[in-house]
Amino acid sequence: MSSSQTPLITFIGGGNMASAIIGGLVRQGHPVNALQVVEPWDEQRVKLTQQFPGMTVLPAASAELKPSDLVVWAVKPQTFKDAAEAARAHVVGALHLSVAAGITSESIARWLGTERVVRAMPNTPALVGLGMTGLMARAAVSADDKALVEQVVRTTGELVWVNVEADLDAVTALSGSGPAYVFYFLEAMRDAGAAMGLSPEVAYQLAVGTFVGASTLAQRSDDPPQVLRERVTSKGGTTYAAITSMESSGMKDRFAQALKAAQARAAELGREFGT
Repeated sequence: MSSSQTPLITFIGGGNMASAIIGGLVRQGHPVNALQVVEPWDEQRVKLTQQFPGMTVLPAASAELKPSDLVVWAVKPQTFKDAAEAARAHVVGALHLSVAAGITSESIARWLGTERVVRAMPNTPALVGLGMTGLMARAAVSADDKALVEQVVRTTGELVWVNVEADLDAVTALSGSGPAYVFYFLEAMRDAGAAMGLSPEVAYQLAVGTFVGASTLAQRSDDPPQVLRERVTSKGGTTYAAITSMESSGMKDRFAQALKAAQARAAELGREFGT
């Protein structure tokens, strides 16, 4: 593929993450006739066809697949091996990008018969263009390959590269699963606000606005989070009372334990479904 040509991108699996990436590509001008999807579920195929008119949507990998520059694997970990075996003969020569949790690049390379494999760990804010994705490339992936991957992934938000594959398990624990932690705290803040007399709707609005504002402030500031926290924590004040309560209950340590549990499970997924 020359730099002047539009890459042909194939998605194996057409669920939410694939739809988010496809939507981002189309918004940035990638032609739908340079996209194709393999999606076994009838209902999802109809949805994709309606959402992206002109895009090729197939029920299974077959000779109908046009030769791809990039194949994006957006399948569940437990179905990856079967999907790879079904598609392998039809995606020879392509660069491969996996967004499946846990499945190692070693397993993917073995199943597909290629070393041009990049693993990605995205998160669900990609659905609104505010995702955070961790990436790791095998040694055979070229600079041009990485550039193509970045072009695709940036349609859903920001990205970081890691050099050691095991670090993706930590990425999974931190940012891949991270949105659920935010939603968990939003739920707790809503319920606490309601218990203090606010309506659940008002409490939730306050909680969401606070998370958005604080995250934006942190993103735009050069100061570390502890400095930002200290600026709103006057000794003897209301914030001090809340932080002291959290510290005395060991919340930070318990939260760290929760992330380690997610990291361990990510590694387990690779062993469980990567054989």
